[in-house]
Amino acid sequence: MLRMLAFDYGASSGRAVMGSFDGKVLRTEEVHRFSNDPVFAGGTLYWDFLRLFYEMKQGILKSRSHNLSSIGIDSWAVDFGLLDKNGRLLGNPVHYRDSRTDGSIEEIAKIVDKRDIYERTGIQFMVINTLNQLYAMVKEDAAAFDKAETLLFIPDLLAYFLTGHKVSEFTVASTSQMLNSVTRKWDFDLLEKLNIKTSMLPDIVEAGTVLGPLSTRVQEELGIGAVPVISVAEHDTASAVVAVPAKDENHAYLSSGTWSLLGVELNAPVINDITYNVNYTNEGGVHGTTRLLKNIMGLWIYQECKREWDEEGRKLSFDELEEEASECPPFRSFIDPDNDLFFGQGNMPRKVCAFCRDTGQHVPEDKFSIVRCIMESLALKYRMVIEGLEKITGKKINVLHIVGGGCKNRMLNQFAANATGKTVITGPTEATAIGNLLCQLMGLGEIKNLREARELVLNSFETAVYQPKNTSAWQEAYERFKMYVK
Repeated sequence: MLRMLAFDYGASSGRAVMGSFDGKVLRTEEVHRFSNDPVFAGGTLYWDFLRLFYEMKQGILKSRSHNLSSIGIDSWAVDFGLLDKNGRLLGNPVHYRDSRTDGSIEEIAKIVDKRDIYERTGIQFMVINTLNQLYAMVKEDAAAFDKAETLLFIPDLLAYFLTGHKVSEFTVASTSQMLNSVTRKWDFDLLEKLNIKTSMLPDIVEAGTVLGPLSTRVQEELGIGAVPVISVAEHDTASAVVAVPAKDENHAYLSSGTWSLLGVELNAPVINDITYNVNYTNEGGVHGTTRLLKNIMGLWIYQECKREWDEEGRKLSFDELEEEASECPPFRSFIDPDNDLFFGQGNMPRKVCAFCRDTGQHVPEDKFSIVRCIMESLALKYRMVIEGLEKITGKKINVLHIVGGGCKNRMLNQFAANATGKTVITGPTEATAIGNLLCQLMGLGEIKNLREARELVLNSFETAVYQPKNTSAWQEAYERFKMYVK
């Protein structure tokens, strides 16, 4: 029996998941969970990185009696930490929702043509991209930038403090808008045009690479042996896609959580007029694959609404909110989930109502009608993105696989089937941690490729199926929805 430990860091929480593999079936058990609470201080929004590393050590302590075969780490993308020449961290990593990147896309476009950036990287333009964050640092914090010897993305940074090895895993590096999509290496020419120091960028390794054992210091502190740390598909979406239990080749995946990442898996990037104009992204996948996808704001809007309602008084569970929302009249108003209005924290219920009011629609009158508006709008946005994927690839998508925490939202799953007219298969819920464990098994030589990984998922975890309903009503709603979306 092999036992592996997967650390999965999300934007609001993290957990350590134990995977047990007997050669036929993979079983998982959550051994440690913790909140991830960004901190606003001195006008900047930070990640509390030292606490995140502390929680990692707690997860290892709780698991050390199990004779671990390996450890792997995945997290959100684009954010990073900087190390000085002595390997010390130069301040807490800044949160991608911090305002320092406001206007950076337009400023960069004055130096390097946007089409040229897209042709080089294949990555969609989002204000959160690492390229924009580094450009902002060049302008505003040049002193700290000059001291930086090494840049490491969040999972790479955590792995460094466990092992002492400084590398960047390909899937998480690919999201930065700093890699050349053809060479799969850092695009030094692009970065130098923006005065971004390239000497701090580490070597890139593929998912499944064994980085090395826990450092002697970590072993002594935690009372554990020389457990190898494996560089898994460190971007959480890349890990989730590894765990998509797909049989139909013409499928799309949706990693559903704070963000909704909707796309298809291809053998090469697609960079052309269509993908540029609709702002689709080509992110790195496992074993040379490309994830052609669209980032959608996702359940962030819903989560922020619930957080504010909880602070105001009586707390209702997500299930209770959705049960009441199911009784509200359908299709009364829509939002564009990707409107800039919904990006930042705070006042989310009022922002939903403001969008509806400003676009001349019915304004939701209570929290349940707001929930209904959000869920219907997300499902309709999924349809819009799938239509774009079908146009780009020239292939009809038959099945939508939904994985991740959003699998628990039965209302949204059914709405997704209704809106898209596709069969929706949900599960596994813990796809990100499972994909992390699968990559560890690849690194350990226990499974060879994605096909074997997905067969193992099918043999080990349950799924649920949703078939489309009321498609004519949803078609009419879709025609109205398109009026309010860019």
